[in-house]
Amino acid sequence: MTTDEIIDFVGALEGVLAVRPGPGDGSPEISWGDTFFYHSPDGAVPTAAQPFATIVTKDCPGDASSRLDRPDTFRVNVAAGREEFIRRTGRAPRDPATDDDPGATDTVMAHPVYGSLGWLAVVNPGRRTDAALRELLRHAHHLARARHERRTGAVTEDRGRQG
Repeated sequence: MTTDEIIDFVGALEGVLAVRPGPGDGSPEISWGDTFFYHSPDGAVPTAAQPFATIVTKDCPGDASSRLDRPDTFRVNVAAGREEFIRRTGRAPRDPATDDDPGATDTVMAHPVYGSLGWLAVVNPGRRTDAALRELLRHAHHLARARHERRTGAVTEDRGRQG
């Protein structure tokens, strides 16, 4: 999977805003080249919500264990929630990680920094994780849409569908 394939997939979900910071848009340089996905039916970056998924293309301070400084390496991060985190990892988010290699590619794993908050990550998703990552992204979108509806009282037309 390429970053563009992931951006196209997530961007096609109902009410998704994909933000791609770059030079001249007022965003911090550390975010340039990354992508942030929000549930935002009005198309504006939410002021009271975090992204439900991100694509990061470089190591950040305090988050270099995935070794994103390798050529053509990126990581997809997904706010999977507690239940999905447990289903995918076999442990609760706040339980200590055992022997995960945060730089392993094409593997669904706890996010190296935000795993305790129910985030999962995949470095360079490929054939092994394609279906799982798509399912996780749809699930995270569903959770974000439900939070938006609770917060705003809005109900989208396809509320019964997941993603």
